[in-house]
Amino acid sequence: MAYYLGLDTSNYTTSAALYDTKSEDILQTKKLLPVKSGEKGLRQSDAVFHHTVQLPEILEQLDFSRIRLAGIGVSVRPRNTELSYMPCFLCGQTAARMIGHILEIPVYETSHQTGHILAALYSAGVLAWKNHQFLAFHVSGGTTDCVLCTPDDAGQILQIKPVSSSLDLKAGQLIDRVGIMLGLHFPCGAELEKLAMQSRKKFSYKPVIKGLNCCMSGLENQCRKFYQEEHMPSCDVAMFCLTAIAEILKSMMDSAIRQEQTVRVLYAGGVMSDKYLQNQLKNHSTNNLLFHSGIEIQTAFAEPAFSCDNAAGTAIYAAMHDSDFSD
Repeated sequence: MAYYLGLDTSNYTTSAALYDTKSEDILQTKKLLPVKSGEKGLRQSDAVFHHTVQLPEILEQLDFSRIRLAGIGVSVRPRNTELSYMPCFLCGQTAARMIGHILEIPVYETSHQTGHILAALYSAGVLAWKNHQFLAFHVSGGTTDCVLCTPDDAGQILQIKPVSSSLDLKAGQLIDRVGIMLGLHFPCGAELEKLAMQSRKKFSYKPVIKGLNCCMSGLENQCRKFYQEEHMPSCDVAMFCLTAIAEILKSMMDSAIRQEQTVRVLYAGGVMSDKYLQNQLKNHSTNNLLFHSGIEIQTAFAEPAFSCDNAAGTAIYAAMHDSDFSD
């Protein structure tokens, strides 16, 4: 039996998790960074301050009295690329290095994106996918990315190759900006979905695609026009917003599958906790891809608790470096 601690200090949430490799249970604690009403996010300096205050609080909610930690996993950058950097991740990295030094246990550094993907694999019950090639969508406030994941033999668990992305606004940013305009609270995802479910209108939307990449900046202007100039009910504006995002993701998925010739597609990130989006993508995989490709597409979605920012994936990342780890 071994326990691994995971830490993640993103631009939205302070989170920690304990992974028990024997039971395969994960206990996680998290706390959103405070954002003033009407504002769309935090400056990095404010995020660093709030993580510094909140990280001890969430660690105190985990019981370390009867366990012995074998290692720590921590996100230290948004993505596993050379120029990927965000100051807020220094908070988790610093804490992990201090704890690791004091307890004389290894610290395994990875990216926030890798943590999202591993947490999604775990909660969807498809952790064995890490041994195969698969596509992963990371859809959140900071990313609308489709990446190709392949097993990595160099110690990073997964090699992540960019396939497509949004060239401007990200899906989570769009949801938050439209939500703030409609008077919702930041982050707006859950409230916007609830509002959209009150709508009875059906919308169609043709995605703006350049190559394999999408563009979303025009959607914010469309939503503002519908609401402020055409006085469309807020629930209908919310439904249009989600419909457009769903159509964009469907188009990105189709193109990525054709290019990479893989049958497994994983969805992670806070935006993907939206049940409406999940249902749209599941139905699309069943009704369309089977018809024109002749192959069965497997889709997997993270559970809500493991879809938003969390430290579960970084704890799993640390455990995977243990020679006794198994799927």
